Amino acid sequence: MDAMQLALDEARAAAARGEVPVGAVVLGPDGAVLARAGNRTEADCDAAAHAELLALRAAARRLGAPRLPGCDLVVTLEPCPMCAAAISLFRVRRLIFGAYDPKGGGVEHGARVFDAATCLHRPEIVGGVREGEAAALLRDFFAARR
Repeated sequence: MDAMQLALDEARAAAARGEVPVGAVVLGPDGAVLARAGNRTEADCDAAAHAELLALRAAARRLGAPRLPGCDLVVTLEPCPMCAAAISLFRVRRLIFGAYDPKGGGVEHGARVFDAATCLHRPEIVGGVREGEAAALLRDFFAARR
């Protein structure tokens, strides 16, 4: 199963828990799944419990290292500025994301964290992977709450 499918599965599980449907998967240098997570901001009462941060932290613990060089992060939504900064600090090799986020994104939109002169590490970026499916999850989630 491909990593974006796993991330979408995590996003669907998050939605089923009442969380904003975002899922993330960290792949090791060999392509093996090191960690996967969905948003847990509501369940954990933690505004920073974004899928990306949870997955990155779990992968780092699994490897026993504070940085993840050679690892890839696959996430269903363009990361926010907080998550983009964390991706830089974790030294992720490649960021692959699904839906673009013109309102809250921090990679291709908004703060554009990786373009800042103060950014210490810029991963390779691949956006728009299974964008339609990832965006539909978010649209449907929010439409059901309006």
